[in-house]
Amino acid sequence: MELVRSIYAAWERGDYSSAEWAHPEIEFAFADGPAPGRSTGLAGMAEAMRDWLGSWEEFRQVADEYRELDDERLLVLLHWDGRGKTSGLGLGEIWAKGASLFHVRDGKVTRLIAYVDREHALADLGLSEQDAHADP
Repeated sequence: MELVRSIYAAWERGDYSSAEWAHPEIEFAFADGPAPGRSTGLAGMAEAMRDWLGSWEEFRQVADEYRELDDERLLVLLHWDGRGKTSGLGLGEIWAKGASLFHVRDGKVTRLIAYVDREHALADLGLSEQDAHADP
């Protein structure tokens, strides 16, 4: 959990410059949203993130809750902050709550699935909002 908390400490400041936490062959995916897709490896993840971040000003992901699902998976319930570069709309006006699912093995993130819609993440995991907030 500490690895994921350290990632979010940077992301909450809008700092997406480090990928030291990622396995070289990381699987990265946007599960939903305007541009769902998957990539593999650090270069693929970096390209997907550049494309995503290029649409927003002052983009940040703020963790609301961390939830260990098992020995390798950690779900982060989050909210978005930032504005569309073209529209000027605040992310809270478009999408309020998202989630990220981290798979961690041997101190590296091997898979990261980003969800724009928190309900989609919970449905994929077979969880209700109450399950997501329950004590393990």
